[in-house]
Amino acid sequence: MKRKFVKLSKEGRVAVITMNRPEALNALNTETLKELDAAVDQLATDSEVDVIILTGEGKAFVAGADIAEMKGLSAEEGRRFGILGQQIFRKLELMEKPVIAAVNGFALGGGCELAMSCDIRIASEKAKFGQPEVGLGITPGFSGTQRLARLIGISKAKEWIFTGDMVDAGEAERWGLVNKVVSHEQLMEEAIGLASKIASKAQLAVRYAKIAINRGMETDIDTGIQIEADLFGLCFATQDQKEGMAAFLEKRKPNFQSK
Repeated sequence: MKRKFVKLSKEGRVAVITMNRPEALNALNTETLKELDAAVDQLATDSEVDVIILTGEGKAFVAGADIAEMKGLSAEEGRRFGILGQQIFRKLELMEKPVIAAVNGFALGGGCELAMSCDIRIASEKAKFGQPEVGLGITPGFSGTQRLARLIGISKAKEWIFTGDMVDAGEAERWGLVNKVVSHEQLMEEAIGLASKIASKAQLAVRYAKIAINRGMETDIDTGIQIEADLFGLCFATQDQKEGMAAFLEKRKPNFQSK
């Protein structure tokens, strides 16, 4: 698939998705969303990629959904547009491979929602976050009402969403929306370093851990620990478990094969 608004690159076993519509601050229109969806599908099945980084071109990560496209939508068309974004972001959230958001600038509305669908968020000191939709007469539509409350707590999420306020990277980190804030110049180096560290581990174990965390957070703790037990047990059927433990006992670096 030829893409105009989404770029893909690789560095070792790390892939980088770059939202590439800088003239519109990487705003998410239908075409951009579909290109992102195709990129996620491609990387999900790429055996040479273990970890994915998502970032933006220019001064924005993603400044939001495309207001020019949304302005004339009917209620049903708006609902379908919201569902399109929700489905793609949920796919990104549930894919087995870890996804790191390298937030280089504005992450507002749909951009904040996109970052929240990633597993880990590293922010440039220039990054700004927010759900400003109420100032446009709408609610967040790409699952922002759901993920923000889960990440920073229901009361603070309501404050941010009801006011539409924009917050800087430091405040986002203090509330747990962001894992780490670094200088703008160090952002991609930091993200690639973290991605490479994750990629050096046993990938089946990493993926099972992601499944256990995601599923467990959506259920009660008794069900969650049963999910963990099942996946923990599955690890002992892998070659990586044998190699990892043998390497530990032999005091050498493991050679994982994702088997």
